[in-house]
Amino acid sequence: MSNIRENDFSRIDLNLLTVLLVLHREGSVSRTAERLHLGQPAVSGALARLRSMFNDPLFVRTAKGMAPTPRAEALVASLLPMMEQMQQVLFQPPTFNPTTDEHTFRLGMSDWVERWLMPGLLATLASEAPGIQLQTTASDPFLDEELVQRDKVDVAISVGQGAPADVIREPVVRMGFCTLWHPHQLALTSPLTLEEYISHDHLLVSYRGASHSQIDEQLGRQNLTRRVRYVTPHFSSLPLMLKQIPALTTVPTGLASGWVEHYGLCRSAVPVSAPVFTLSLMWNTRRSHDPALLWLLEKLRGEMGKTGEDGTTASADWMSERDPPTWQGREDF
Repeated sequence: MSNIRENDFSRIDLNLLTVLLVLHREGSVSRTAERLHLGQPAVSGALARLRSMFNDPLFVRTAKGMAPTPRAEALVASLLPMMEQMQQVLFQPPTFNPTTDEHTFRLGMSDWVERWLMPGLLATLASEAPGIQLQTTASDPFLDEELVQRDKVDVAISVGQGAPADVIREPVVRMGFCTLWHPHQLALTSPLTLEEYISHDHLLVSYRGASHSQIDEQLGRQNLTRRVRYVTPHFSSLPLMLKQIPALTTVPTGLASGWVEHYGLCRSAVPVSAPVFTLSLMWNTRRSHDPALLWLLEKLRGEMGKTGEDGTTASADWMSERDPPTWQGREDF
């Protein structure tokens, strides 16, 4: 806007420019009036104002109708594409065609969500939307809101509990926990007993370095404790560690199937009342009518809502009196 002199536009009536374009096309005041549903005096008055505005006759009467002057020809040549573009901007809502459009989406998520969600989503997009590119930003529940608010990401996939007024948080799935270990390191069978669970070292994921979680609180109510040997903010290193040391780790169930298949781990239900948590989509409210973002959200809902051995559950009926406690923390697993 730095090169636009706003006061210049106060002298312009877009309706006059419309008369100019239609009169140039029709070559007749009467036909122009008919096309615009105006009276001939109104069109004649508009032409008079146009002549005054541009200090040029613009159209002269001939035996074949109203002939444009060179000034009128130049104006029409410049104005017509601009008016067509303005009409499209003002009256045609933006569209998005995933099969042909090229677009880059920025997603915020933790490493375990990426491992759980992205392989399936990328496979879907590769066949349905070849022009779509995804960029992932490492995030955690403490960063998700800020990333969305500051437009650092288009969507965050978050376990966070709340959202500010300018951020929409949509619960999509709930998920529980399971415990994993490597059979070459621990000769255990599933399901684990509580005694086995507290008898071995544990690896804990915490985004802020906490050495305990709600599971430890549950154990504490029974006067029991477990030994947390290692704390990390990353899930990705845990399978390799479990192959090297005799330890257990308790992680979201969405990770279990892949880790069992690719790393040869064993899994068990957690032998203590483990909480469940809700995984949500978060985006900026001002983007709520963006057709590209709406398409992406639908794809994310579909991928996140798949159920099966990973233990995820669709959100339609996720409030039940028999549900285990809800995960209230925002950092440890």
